[in-house]
Amino acid sequence: MIEFNVPSQDEVSSNNAEIFAKLNANLGFVPNLYASMAYSDTALANYLQFQGAKSSFTNKEKEVINLVVSEFNNCKYCKAAHTALGKMNGFSEAQILDIRAGHITWDAKLAALANLTLAILSSKGSRVQSELQKFIDLGYTKGSLVDLNLAIADKMVMNYLHNTIQIPVDFPMAEELDEVLS
Repeated sequence: MIEFNVPSQDEVSSNNAEIFAKLNANLGFVPNLYASMAYSDTALANYLQFQGAKSSFTNKEKEVINLVVSEFNNCKYCKAAHTALGKMNGFSEAQILDIRAGHITWDAKLAALANLTLAILSSKGSRVQSELQKFIDLGYTKGSLVDLNLAIADKMVMNYLHNTIQIPVDFPMAEELDEVLS
């Protein structure tokens, strides 16, 4: 079996070492999944630019998308990271579990966002008309739909990378759900 270790700043290209230094300065550490992207000389910079691009979504809305996608793909790393980020963005532990379970009853607009996200994932985007109508009816736009698809793609990159290489999780583990999204 091929094993992937978390590369250190001394083991990566000079370009990635600079990014590691910036991440350390801004976050206080380099998340393991970001560090694993430094196996490539270009992936980490490309990904961070994509992830940091402007969006029509608030940070809370982004975390709803991230949590739904990560639960759907059963990415332990991203569920843990986005549980922590969700709390930093004002969600309670109970709300985060509701989001991951697809049972948001406390905010109709976030529920529509989560439901459309799950519908896109489960049908590969082909059977989403009722969820899309609710999304639009609650104030999202056609531009929001485009941004949603980009946000899903962003999170799927990281979900698939972690699920493939199984780099150690360096965030507190997220509680497992009794029922799993599908």
